[in-house]
Amino acid sequence: MYVCGYKNLVHQKKHYFKNKITATFFKIFYIYPMNKKIKTLFVSFDAELKPNQVSAFRGAVVEKVGRAHVMYHNHLSSEKVIYAYPLIQYKSVNGKPSIFCIGEGVDNIHLLFQQKDLNIQVNDEKMTLNINKLDMHQFTLNVWKDVSGFSIWNWLPFNQENFKTYKSFTSETDKIAFLEKILIGNILSFAKGVDWRIEEQVVCNIKSIKSEKTVRYKGNPLMALDIEFESNVFLPHNIGLGKGVSHGFGILRGIKKK
Repeated sequence: MYVCGYKNLVHQKKHYFKNKITATFFKIFYIYPMNKKIKTLFVSFDAELKPNQVSAFRGAVVEKVGRAHVMYHNHLSSEKVIYAYPLIQYKSVNGKPSIFCIGEGVDNIHLLFQQKDLNIQVNDEKMTLNINKLDMHQFTLNVWKDVSGFSIWNWLPFNQENFKTYKSFTSETDKIAFLEKILIGNILSFAKGVDWRIEEQVVCNIKSIKSEKTVRYKGNPLMALDIEFESNVFLPHNIGLGKGVSHGFGILRGIKKK
């Protein structure tokens, strides 16, 4: 009886560890794959929207859809925020109100379009969301040996702490290196948000800072940068990087090679 029970225990342990290893393997290679396929949807509307109106546009869309649909605003309550990469992002692109959706965000955009009407109010301005442009794509996210060129408009790389660190540098080389580390962190945050596991070393080389300006985000003044950089990570057109991406900050564009 004792020998039989011991053999049983050994068998159960082997079975347990086998299942645990299998589950870990499944999680690593299937839930967080190295090459990740994602779908994106970009839709712009036939109206005018200034960059400083994006937060109001976001609020109007959220009210239209209903606050019960958390993916549209990433809040569990008025006080509790979900700190995750937003899969529905609001933007002003070429002066037009726009929404960019990734993954599950694409699956949830129908909640807006199934409304009885698409009339909203942005601050004091009434707006009808007639579609101007709609682009849907599927991409395979990957890390390449070569680098590609990108630009980011109105990038918010700083919080209160790292802004002080940035300002403490006297050398432009040190400032650029610091910004590159922040940018790599932003890319990894995006990857985590879409369940993409990056194992290779992420390369980011900032080629130029086109402009520095002060913008307001949630009522606070923050430094925003327009930059051009190169990276070995494939990044889809129109994704947001940095702080405030659901409010229209940090819009990324690919730069075609000459």
